[in-house]
Amino acid sequence: MKERFETFTVLINRISRNIRKIKNYEMAEYNLRSVHISCIYYLYSSNALTATDLCERCEEDKATISRAVDYLEKNGYLICETKSAKRYKSPLILTDKGVEVGKKISDKINFVLDEISTELTEEERLQFYHSLALISKALDNIANKQNGVIYENKNYCRFDSRFISRVKKPSRRSAAYGAFRRSGIP
Repeated sequence: MKERFETFTVLINRISRNIRKIKNYEMAEYNLRSVHISCIYYLYSSNALTATDLCERCEEDKATISRAVDYLEKNGYLICETKSAKRYKSPLILTDKGVEVGKKISDKINFVLDEISTELTEEERLQFYHSLALISKALDNIANKQNGVIYENKNYCRFDSRFISRVKKPSRRSAAYGAFRRSGIP
């Protein structure tokens, strides 16, 4: 059991770290970070998205995307079509500079995917993605169950000092008490 856990977590972390390294290496000449690359890629693939859409696609929080969008706008990679007060809901589009970088990102992604696919048959690749999706779904379910058990109102809430007032301690007799104690919330 211990070996299975270590193999799983090490391989997942290694894959994630290598993806970040490839992103950072390829985009160093543009002074772009991993989140910037994801934003440009999704905008390039979709033509126009809102910051809310980018949060969902990049799986990043609002603050991270907001900083990334500000950086990309200030450096000429994208523009916001409207200057309304509800800027977060305004469509973002790539400039010519952003489209050029988006094409390079897209080409590199296709190259990397082709390279890693040489080791797998089409059937193995499809099975791998299916298995990965099942693992992701199971981990989401486990994480959501923990949130529901720890928080009486079952609303999503991070273990963050700003939200501690919303947390109600479970009784010492409940099954959630051990998880609550391990969370570090006073």
